[in-house]
Amino acid sequence: MQNVYQEVGSLDHHCYETFNLMEDILMENAARGISDYILQNFNREQSILILCGMGNNGADGVVIARHLHLDYPISLYLPFGAKSPMMQLQLDRAKLMGVNIVENIEEGYDIVVDALFGTGLNKPLHQNAIKLIEQVNKMKGYKVACDICSGIDSEGDIKNIAFRADTTITMGALKKSLYSDQAKDHLGEIILANLGVSREVYEATQANIFLLEESDMQLPYRTKRDSHKGSYGHTNVIVGDKEGAGVISAISALKFGSGLVSIISPTKPSNLPLYLMHSSTISPNCSALALGMGLGDAYDLQEVLELDIPMVLDADMFYQSEVLEFLQKGNIVLTPHPKEFVSLLKLTKIARITVSEFQRDRFKYSSLFSIKYPNVVLLLKGANVLITYQNKTYINTLGTATLAKGGSGDVLAGLIASLIAQGYAPLEATISASLAHALASIKYNKNSYAMTPLELIEIITSL
Repeated sequence: MQNVYQEVGSLDHHCYETFNLMEDILMENAARGISDYILQNFNREQSILILCGMGNNGADGVVIARHLHLDYPISLYLPFGAKSPMMQLQLDRAKLMGVNIVENIEEGYDIVVDALFGTGLNKPLHQNAIKLIEQVNKMKGYKVACDICSGIDSEGDIKNIAFRADTTITMGALKKSLYSDQAKDHLGEIILANLGVSREVYEATQANIFLLEESDMQLPYRTKRDSHKGSYGHTNVIVGDKEGAGVISAISALKFGSGLVSIISPTKPSNLPLYLMHSSTISPNCSALALGMGLGDAYDLQEVLELDIPMVLDADMFYQSEVLEFLQKGNIVLTPHPKEFVSLLKLTKIARITVSEFQRDRFKYSSLFSIKYPNVVLLLKGANVLITYQNKTYINTLGTATLAKGGSGDVLAGLIASLIAQGYAPLEATISASLAHALASIKYNKNSYAMTPLELIEIITSL
């Protein structure tokens, strides 16, 4: 996993003060990262438009233009002038070199580089900026964002419009604002540019946000020969009013390695797969329990509250006051989508907000929840999955829109419960299950709208 930071200004200042690597030097290296990317991926006849704001992000763009001067046909466009001292310095250098500065822009550029605002944006864009971004978003050239797409603020929020990049080359370290749900469709591929020092040197402070990678997934491979079904845990899944949801979770749990899986419901569900067991009461040897999927009002939760076993709570649980009692227990994993989490925030008296308000600051509210309930693992579903535990957040960006379908969340609940039943700690189970869930969506090779929960489960079995 990789470190992700709320801001990197403090990391820059550490370089200034500790290594005498001043802003000018870091900027040269940042611009070199984008210049090298262009040199390695585009031929020298392709025309480049570089859009520069009046601050230091604009200065990055001017340095890029200077680096590529005469290697490519360059058009440097400064619609708002030059304001910051560094921007003025870099512009003077570019003028002395003879970089082509244009007064107007038109269609026809092969590459468009956005260096308008960067991560320093802290207010809505003014009308002229909105019109400019609307214009360049319609251009057909390959689009590269410098640090972050203009229009995305430091929290990852988009107030009105944002540049749409094919590639975003961010500087020095990964930033939280790159991983909001709103930003995901604007950034394209994210590449990290080196500032002239190694990441180990630059990332001098401890992060509490981390970007998950495929290598962080630990699948439940069986290596011990002297074992039996009891060696791999007994998962119970409570089935409620909508029995299909619970059955999907149970199938998922069995396919992901749980030695035994039992459906718990007053009556046996129709068409229950032969490999799943049924009971009207929770199994004495149950090692992990999943509940909430399609639950409705069909099950008395008092029996469950008295149990001292790990649990995965999903769906309907986040609208019931009993969830407050569950939150006081240890070994609990929650898997809400945004609407469910907003309900949970209200029940826990953390915040009374709308779904849109929550979506604008997912990191903030997941952190507030984790501070109040540090022993609960929270998995927030979304374009980027956030997993928060003891006020540390792990980001899973790997899922695709093929998962946006009823039943996908039921599969995830079953995966997490299965790993916990097999002995994983709740956080490790949640991370590995989430990554498996996401990676399976990438491997799906039919139309993106077509995947069913059972197909998702089958892909997971072949990861």
